[in-house]
Formats: sequence, C-alpha cells, structure tokens
Amino acid sequence: MPVTAIIGGQWGDEGKGKIVDLLSENVDVVARFSGGTNAGHTVVNSQGEFKLHLIPAGIFRPQANCIIGNGVVINPKVLLGEIDALKERGVGVDRLSISDRAHIIMPYHILLDELEETARGSSAIGTTKQGIGPAYMDKSARRGIRLGELIDRDLFGKRLKGFLEFKNRVITRVFGAEPLSFDEIFEEYCGYADRLGPFAGETSSLINDALDQNKFVLLEGAQGTMLDIDFGTYPYVTSSPPTAWGACLGTGLSPKRIDNILGVFKAYTTRVGGGPFPTELTDQLGEEIRNRGKEYGTTTGRPRRCGWFDGVAARFAARLNGFTGMVITKFDILDTFPQIKICTGYELDGKVLGTMPVNTDILETCTPVYEELPGWQTDTSAIQSYDALPQPARQYIKRIEEIVGCPVDVTSIGANRDQSIIINPV
Repeated sequence: MPVTAIIGGQWGDEGKGKIVDLLSENVDVVARFSGGTNAGHTVVNSQGEFKLHLIPAGIFRPQANCIIGNGVVINPKVLLGEIDALKERGVGVDRLSISDRAHIIMPYHILLDELEETARGSSAIGTTKQGIGPAYMDKSARRGIRLGELIDRDLFGKRLKGFLEFKNRVITRVFGAEPLSFDEIFEEYCGYADRLGPFAGETSSLINDALDQNKFVLLEGAQGTMLDIDFGTYPYVTSSPPTAWGACLGTGLSPKRIDNILGVFKAYTTRVGGGPFPTELTDQLGEEIRNRGKEYGTTTGRPRRCGWFDGVAARFAARLNGFTGMVITKFDILDTFPQIKICTGYELDGKVLGTMPVNTDILETCTPVYEELPGWQTDTSAIQSYDALPQPARQYIKRIEEIVGCPVDVTSIGANRDQSIIINPV
C-alpha cells in the first residue's frame, strides 16, 4: 500500500488539515512529521469544527493510528490541552502515539523566543513566539530534552539542571530578564511526563511495520515549502524542513517508501509574519480576499497577508518536492471576482526571472508579472464534480497545472469535509 505525503506548497496555512482529514478515510496511519505549536490545522467535519496544533488531523477517523513523529517539537501543556479538548467532545485519543525522540519545548525556549524577537525590532522575523526556533536550536546544539528523557524523572532532573543554568545566564546577562526557577519547571514538567508517558514509544518502527503489513500511511506536513529552513525565503522561515525530505527525517522513513507527494496550495496566496511576498495585495482587493477567506492565523489570530496565486513560487516548490499531484483549496473564495490574476514571473531590472532568487532583499524588489484570466462569478461551494465547474473555473485550474507542471487531483470548495471535488483519485 502507498505512502502519501501532504506538503504545503506556499508559505503555510494552505488547508492541509482539511485535506488530511478528507484523505484519511481509509488510511491506517497518519503521522505528523515537523513543526510544533506554531502550526495550526482547522478541521470541519460531521463532529464539528476543531483547531489542532500538534495532534494529526487523522484523529477523527476511528481506524487511523495517529503518530506525532520525532521531527516535531512538543509543548506538553498545549498537547495535553488538545487531548483533553478532544476527549471532552467525544473524540478518542487512544490511537495516539508520540515519538520518544521528539524534543520538548521548555519554558526557557518560549521566553527566549519572545526576548530575541523583541530585540530584533524592525528586523523581527514574525515568529509565533511559541519557542519553536529556540527548541530546534537546542536540538542541533545537543542541548535538547526529548520525550524519552522527560519521562525518566532522574535523567530529566540532571539534564534540566545543567541546561537551565546556562539558559538563565543568557536570560539575565544578555536580556536583563528574571531567571527561571528549576523547582517550578521540574514539578510542572514531571506532571506532564506522568500523563504523556503512556503515549510515548519508538514510532518509526510503528510506521515501518505498518508498511511491511501492506497498510496505507499518510504523512501530515506543517507550514509550507517557502518556509523551509534551506530553500525558503531565508531568514523569514521556520526552523524545520516542512518539505518532502522533512517527512522522511521527521518519521524515520526511507525516501524509497514514499509513493505520492501531494502539494497543497490555496487558489490564491497568503503569508503570516515578515518577509518578501511578491504578489501581496495591500489594497481593498487584498482585504476582500482576507475577509472572504477568513484569513486569520489558527495559532495567533494574526491577519494573513493576501495576494494572487504565485506561479513562480509554486513551480519552485513542485520541483523541490517532486509533487505527484496538487490540491487547490479555498477555490470558492475567488467565486465573486470578475478577473483573476496569476503571477508567471518576477521582473527585476527589466529582466523576467522564472525562478526564486536566493537573496530575499532582491526578491523584495521584484515586480510580479501577471497573466489575467476571466473569473467565473458563480457559487462553486455546492458543486460535486469537476465537469460541473464553470468553464472559466476549469480554465483557471488548467492554467495552474500548466504553470506549475503538475496535475490538480483535488479542489476544495469549502471548509467542510464533503466540500471537495476529487478530480483524480489519490
């Protein structure tokens, strides 16, 4: 049976949660592989509306075993809050497993994230201040605490004591803030460990064993390709790889085991936080897209920056990830526009660039080259088949396929699970 990876093709917030919920109907394992509480997935189904940050969106399917992989950084307070909220609404979490190799977000990570972002002033990256970057920094610096160590009380105490002494020196001497208390953190996090311990395990074996048993696995991404630490609009990026190769790193799967890679794109483009955004609309049109699409962050509530579909960034993402298919979400948000634009290139000093420049300062100065298509001005939210879409809507999808170089398999025309048009079975 195949492994399908669900990857964000833009700057995140593409609607991956809905797509995972939709496609997990007959899936045996759903595994989240990167990011942390800086990611938010909104899922609307027959059980209601849910906002998830760490638990895979496959949790609503009774047959799906859900895994939080080693590539995720976990805020235990947030995770336990999600578990409790789901249980209160009748959603079972007994099928949830958490990698004992996943790193834990500590209070000093959150504090340092806020202090460092504030210190950047006008050069702030626009982080969610959830401690994600500092947690990944400690992971790379070999100062991290993993779930397997958190649930070992003696080992946790030893590691926390040494790390906290170092962190408090930074907090007090560099930023002039108050130090954090070892006793308070130790007591609080031991309480988390007691509750999370039953979920912990070596999850890469669970995934590989499922594949050996010919089961269907879905890999759930967070954020988007243009926020990748290596290939995104650096330094305005996230701290982990939200890409197809990140799906392997964050779960313990060989790249040879991934069969399908679905890139999820909005029918337009959004971005949260700082950084270049070539197709951004700062006028009334951009505000209309924001209001129609309810473009406010699931994690922070911040208004998202909105603009036309960026074909250059999309083509770049498709080539990097090797997308075998695309999903276009929020297609219905464009229903009212008489004309719709797609960016097909960037103009710089009289020349048209067909790919992403590495330097974000250069990208900031680029002017998008647009191709204008007719709108369909028809309510698509109840349409059930591709052939029933208005001809201009089909033309828009076809043009995206041509520009990106990848077929569109699914089009989402609303927030609910059943508001989806399957063009090519996944």
